[in-house]
Amino acid sequence: MKNSHDEIKQLLKASKNMLSSKLVKEDENRIKKIHNLITEDEDEEEEDELLAGDVTKKVNVGSSIEKNIESDSEEDLGPEKKDKKQAYRISGGIIVLHGKDSTDLQITVDEKVAFQETMDEFVNEVAELVDFNKLNVYPHNVEWSGKIIDFDLEFFFTIGEDNGIYIQGDMMKTDDNFLEVINKLKSYYDKFKSKWSKILAQRKKTTGEE
Repeated sequence: MKNSHDEIKQLLKASKNMLSSKLVKEDENRIKKIHNLITEDEDEEEEDELLAGDVTKKVNVGSSIEKNIESDSEEDLGPEKKDKKQAYRISGGIIVLHGKDSTDLQITVDEKVAFQETMDEFVNEVAELVDFNKLNVYPHNVEWSGKIIDFDLEFFFTIGEDNGIYIQGDMMKTDDNFLEVINKLKSYYDKFKSKWSKILAQRKKTTGEE
């Protein structure tokens, strides 16, 4: 009986040592690696990358619009080929160019001027208090959005297949001031569409796209 009791104690001790050893951790990591399991640290790293790309905050930079204050590039997996994008910080906003290769990501002086004019004209013609989001230039579309602070109203412009103006808000009071802003948005959209349709046409001509 004494020998059996000692053997049981030794087995229990060995089991505890095994559970607390580095071998268990190594096996766990090896299994996760084999089955492509994402760890918590990997999730946190991915979230940090997304937050690093947050461009909803306005930045005032009192320098020439021809100077590229800040740029950032990254690749997104596409169905056939990786899509690339390059962000440029100009004055109080950010413009992002999307394309298949590096020539699509090169910004011109005319495009910088157009982006600066777009923001200035919106402030002068629609609303002074506004937070602009990034303006995305795709091969066949341009999208831009922001928030008019006085009315807590979010707007979205697009000149692609679903071209038009989209608005979103919570319990907006439809008084005369609100209707006036809506009319200003509609009028300004025509100018926005005309300006950026020309930019798209020029970019297609430059890249040799049919």
